[in-house]
Amino acid sequence: MAIDDEPAVKYPSQPPPLSDGKNPQVIIVGAGLAGLFLAILLDKAGIPYQIYERAKEVKPLGALMSLNAGILSALEQLELYEDLLKLSLPVTGTFKIYNSDLTLLLAPKNITAQVVGYDHIVFPRPEFYNLLLTKVPREKIHFSKKVMSMEQNKEGVMIRCSDGTTYHGDILVGADGAYSGVRQALYKRMEKAGTLPPSDLDELTKGYICMVGTTEPLDPEQYLGVNSEDANINQIISKDFLYSWSAFSVPGNRICWNVKLQLSLEESTEHRFKNSEWGPQSNEAMIKEVRDFLIPFGDNTLGDLIDATPRENISKVFLEDKLFDTWNHGRTVLIGDACHKLLPSAGLGAVTAMQDAVVLANCLYEMKGLELSDISATLDQFKNERYVKVKAQYEASKTNARLIYGQSYFERLMRMIVFNWLPESVKMKGAYRGVEFRPQASFLPQIPVRGSGPVLPQNPSQRYLDEQAKMNGGEHASSSGSVVI
Repeated sequence: MAIDDEPAVKYPSQPPPLSDGKNPQVIIVGAGLAGLFLAILLDKAGIPYQIYERAKEVKPLGALMSLNAGILSALEQLELYEDLLKLSLPVTGTFKIYNSDLTLLLAPKNITAQVVGYDHIVFPRPEFYNLLLTKVPREKIHFSKKVMSMEQNKEGVMIRCSDGTTYHGDILVGADGAYSGVRQALYKRMEKAGTLPPSDLDELTKGYICMVGTTEPLDPEQYLGVNSEDANINQIISKDFLYSWSAFSVPGNRICWNVKLQLSLEESTEHRFKNSEWGPQSNEAMIKEVRDFLIPFGDNTLGDLIDATPRENISKVFLEDKLFDTWNHGRTVLIGDACHKLLPSAGLGAVTAMQDAVVLANCLYEMKGLELSDISATLDQFKNERYVKVKAQYEASKTNARLIYGQSYFERLMRMIVFNWLPESVKMKGAYRGVEFRPQASFLPQIPVRGSGPVLPQNPSQRYLDEQAKMNGGEHASSSGSVVI
């Protein structure tokens, strides 16, 4: 979403909402996964918010999505976990990696629920999005609200939309994706002031073009393994050309599939100024190239999966990545893809975005006051808590992409070394480390730690303890509220 200069016509500003003097008024720009999840959390925390989304409606890609123990305890707190399980399949079997002729390359072990407390789960992204959407009051979401400009000062923050409307609040959250308009507006002002790190002006790295879709229900007799009770997960890497592809079973005898084309440096530069997504009409050339690729679901090809997928549900996107240095300034903060775009290779994009929402909600809940200094300190705290952890997940995603998508000589060599010679204990140690961070909402009863593996400790929320004590007639409350450290 590009931010234009302020319109020449000055529209009358709507009055700021009434404040209770305790909780900030939060403007969320973007009704994607991060924005909706933050809204659900703020609702539980009693913090007022409104969501403004540029599209008439949000249509998430018909792609596979996965979540791990790093966010599932928070979903359990919000009473979303059981509903999500109905849409999901557990990853309890083996993830298989093949050559393009379906010769098995590797069958790495999965981390077990006994150790981490939860099964890794997979499901179609649109169905999870719709689940979150049902938990946000519709009067809180405003569609067709393209933000054209923003202003912030010691009194508050204001956005102006393309229809001339203006909205005020105490805090602005940019949850509007990799091409965040809020980020562009914030960086534009910071660049003029000479306070923006030069690296934040660099473009996102475009390493791959990816086409994704989810089939209609398939015949289990023709697509062997599609009706498995756990996820049948397969990654295929070509030996002869720059494609890799995958096929994962999901509930309803369906298959989520994707195919990725690695871009050269020259191709990546050429695509730099193009949009990050194309419509269905631009997919046909790529479909023609990949139709005959084999898949390990019976005697079928990728073309069979494509034919079983409604054309309007097939999307083509760039797979991009970048970790921005600046996440907040003044009253404005960025979350999710707006400040860290991860490759999907490790399945961490949605996890990191939702973890952002949990930690930000906790920070806002603990905020000492509504002065600009209070807000700035709170948003600094959020960035400080998240940046190091996200950086580790960002690097893990890049490494995984090289292993399962990469087609360069170095990446093929790296794949051979890791797949064949790296000890299994080392691989598993890295996998367990990735789910040690499990933030929970500090203003809700805590879900007990599940599994035998290590989990990062959480500090109790004093505000929550005090409020629970008041509800219990002054008795000391149990330490069930917490903030992840």
